Formats: sequence, structure tokens, C-alpha cells
Amino acid sequence: MIQTNEVNLQSNWQKELANVVTNPKSLVKMLGLEAHFNANDLEARSLFPVRVPLPFIKKMRYGDPSDPLLLQVMPLHKEFLTKAGFNKDPLEEQQSAQPGLLHKYRSRLLLMLKTGCAVNCRYCFRRHFPYQENQLNKRTLLDCIDYLKAHPEINEVILSGGDPLMAKDDTIDWLLNELEQLPQLKRIRIHSRLPVVIPSRITSQLCTRLAASPLKVIFVNHINHPNEIDDDFIDAMTMLKAANVTLLNQAVLLKGINDSSEIQVALSERLFEAHILPYYLHVLDKVEGASHFDIEQAHAREIMASMLEELPGFLMPKLVREIGGKTSKTPIDLQLQ
Repeated sequence: MIQTNEVNLQSNWQKELANVVTNPKSLVKMLGLEAHFNANDLEARSLFPVRVPLPFIKKMRYGDPSDPLLLQVMPLHKEFLTKAGFNKDPLEEQQSAQPGLLHKYRSRLLLMLKTGCAVNCRYCFRRHFPYQENQLNKRTLLDCIDYLKAHPEINEVILSGGDPLMAKDDTIDWLLNELEQLPQLKRIRIHSRLPVVIPSRITSQLCTRLAASPLKVIFVNHINHPNEIDDDFIDAMTMLKAANVTLLNQAVLLKGINDSSEIQVALSERLFEAHILPYYLHVLDKVEGASHFDIEQAHAREIMASMLEELPGFLMPKLVREIGGKTSKTPIDLQLQ
């Protein structure tokens, strides 16, 4: 009976993953917003495909063209604008050590376990990344294992993408079995946005496997607004917490979406209700097509200063910027200048 239920759970999230909205006309029609977006907006899908799961759409406010979840995924004509300093590879990642593998930080290695995402966020810093050249299979994953063996200074593997939870539980189990044989590894970190857009992705099979790992498991969500967190998502995080997984969140400061201390305070409080601690708050990576999301760094400092007045220290994320070629995140000094 348990196996049958697990098959149903696995099937459910895969069905939701397949049943996504890819046409912006359909998206605005579902939300009653046909009059608020024009053809120039819809044409921006040619720059970066639209992909939005139905559970995420259900969290959006009907009839509100300024809904903060909608604006993260809705193509806009502003994406055609070019701005100095914005380019297709802002983090200088497109020359990797080998396909599907990024070794930017001395002690950490990033594996692009899956190169697709459940949702396409318009501000994504990898929206121009050559994913087709970095797809991994079991053979090339074993090549990555060999790379790890040749670099004993690496003690943590980060599963990223795309989104690593696009992989099935059996694939994740296989990879963990391989990684757990390496004595140098202490931690496995999973970066995923999938649970907040399809909460059913967190299955009992996945949680059981993570709980059994001898490695410390850290799960980093990507949530930008408190409206993204609903009861189904909290239930999913409760399952991961019960599996002894450390739960963190990283967010991006986005103009017109979450660029106020009030929203950021609400996000931190709501995250904690879901058993998640704030980890990073990123200023926008300067990727071509997303300049309309950018805010001034001075404004980011002001937001953080106001948050400090409202939140305990354990609910304060670190304000950071990632600079291409640097071997770590760059903290942003909160002293106003």
C-alpha cells in the first residue's frame, strides 16, 4: 500500500510539471487581465520562454496586473531594452570546468543535475545559459565524480540547474549513492524553486532518502515574496524538516515586487512559519533582459536598515552581490554612503 501511494504522489507532481502554461495569452486570460498587457509584452516570450505551473498561478490575485507573483513570470516589452552593464553572462559561468559542472568556489562544486526548470523567472541570471551544452546523464555525472576525486579540497556538492528536483527520486537516489562514497564530502546542498511552485514535488520517498544520507543535507529554497508561501508549501517543508534537512531561503530584490522593508519583513516572518531561515538577499545579477527589475544599491541598504529595526538577527538575510570571476559572494556593507 505504501508503494502504491508513493507511485501516486510521484505521478501527481510529474503531471503538474507537464501541465504548465507556456503561452502568455493563456496566462493573462486565466487571470482576467487581457486588457492590461499588449502584443509588445507578449512578444517578449521570444527572448525567454514562458513556463508557469498551475499551482503557482493559483496563488496569484485575479484581476491584479501588479500581482508580485505574476510579474516574476510575465513577459514584458521592457525586456527588449538594452542597458549598459547588462549582458548575457553576468556571472561569467559559460566557460565551465566541464559540461554541467561549475567550480567557482574552492571548497564547493555545483552540478547542473537538470537543466530545465518548473518555472521560468524573467529575472533569471541563467536565462541565456547554453543549457543544451551542459546536460548531464549518468555517464557524464560519473565524469563529474571523477573530477571530485581529483579535487579533494571540495567538501560540499551543490545540486543546481535549471532545477535539480526536475530529476526523479530514483535519479537523486543514484547520485547520492555515488556521492556518499567520497570520504571528502561533508554536505550536499540542493537549490530548488520547484517546491514553492509545485509543493507535491516533496515526496515521502525523497524525504526518506535524504534522511538516510550520512551527509548533512541543506535545502535552499528560492522565494521572493510572502504570497508564494501557502499551506501546501508549509506541509512540504514540514516533511523535509522531519527528515533532518536544514531549510534556508535565498531571494532577489526585484523592483516593483519586493523592494520594500515591509515586504521583506513579512517574507522573513512567513519563511520562519514554514521552518525556513533567510540565507541570502541578492541584488539583481545584471543579466540582459532583466534591467527593469534592478534597484539602486543604496535603496537595498535602506531596506536592510529598516529590516534590522523590525527583525531579530536570525531572521535577517545577508545582503550580497555575485560578481563574475570572484571566488565567493560579495557582502554589501549596510553603511549608507
